[in-house]
Amino acid sequence: MNRRVLTILLLAFVIAGACAFLVYRVIGNRLVAAKPVMTTYVVAANADIKTGALLSASNLTSLQIAGAAPKGAILKAEDAIGRGVVSDIYQGEPILDSRLAAPGSGGGLAAIIPPGMRACAVKVDDVVGVAGFVTPGLHVDVLISGVPPGAQAQNALEGIQARTILQNIQVLSAGTDIQKDAEGKAKPVQVVNLLVTPEQAETLSLASNQQVKIQLVLRNLLDTKTTQVPGTSMANLFADPGAKKPVATGHVRRAAPEAFTIEVINGSKSGEEKFRSSEGKQ
Repeated sequence: MNRRVLTILLLAFVIAGACAFLVYRVIGNRLVAAKPVMTTYVVAANADIKTGALLSASNLTSLQIAGAAPKGAILKAEDAIGRGVVSDIYQGEPILDSRLAAPGSGGGLAAIIPPGMRACAVKVDDVVGVAGFVTPGLHVDVLISGVPPGAQAQNALEGIQARTILQNIQVLSAGTDIQKDAEGKAKPVQVVNLLVTPEQAETLSLASNQQVKIQLVLRNLLDTKTTQVPGTSMANLFADPGAKKPVATGHVRRAAPEAFTIEVINGSKSGEEKFRSSEGKQ
């Protein structure tokens, strides 16, 4: 077999291989395109839904997604209608069972309160309420300031004192409530609902006394530590930085006057006599 025949055969094999590869690619793409893609229909939000809202048919729509449904997704609209929303849901977002209150629990603020917890309303000033510093989902510390009972009689220097009574408390809602003043006229009052235990609710109830001012202090959501805060008093703010600060509570104990001893010798007898210093006598 001469060289010319070998060259022709080699070219024929190369051309045949290229044609086979092209046929394989074309047929493979057609088979992939013809293969049906599995889709799933889930219930989604037709518009933005706020926390506490009660779902109705107008809030819901059907959404087709590729692949399997997300874990906990609602597949039937009747399984979501009439349930309260425990966290904000945005338009086009699939509705998950974990984002809804239990069936029959209704909507509103009560639907988002976990078992064993309470929602306690606290009045705050306009700076905290109107400026939007305290919004649902944030965590705060609760401070009170006022004159403790009997503090002026014990130590007039103490005056107004401040204490941290609760730490790392979740804000459930923030808004405006309508109350009446002494003349019977309606006035808006900024109210914040805090998620607390029954014991903490009792503490907040006492702190809501008219003689005590409540202040909410924002904290980082990642900071969940509770620390021992000793508190402070008005006297500490004006104390000399180089001097020892006065204590926040309790009596001030005076130091005992300094005494000195003299040995008295009378013949063969000797004894000791104690005398107080002249400063002690004064």
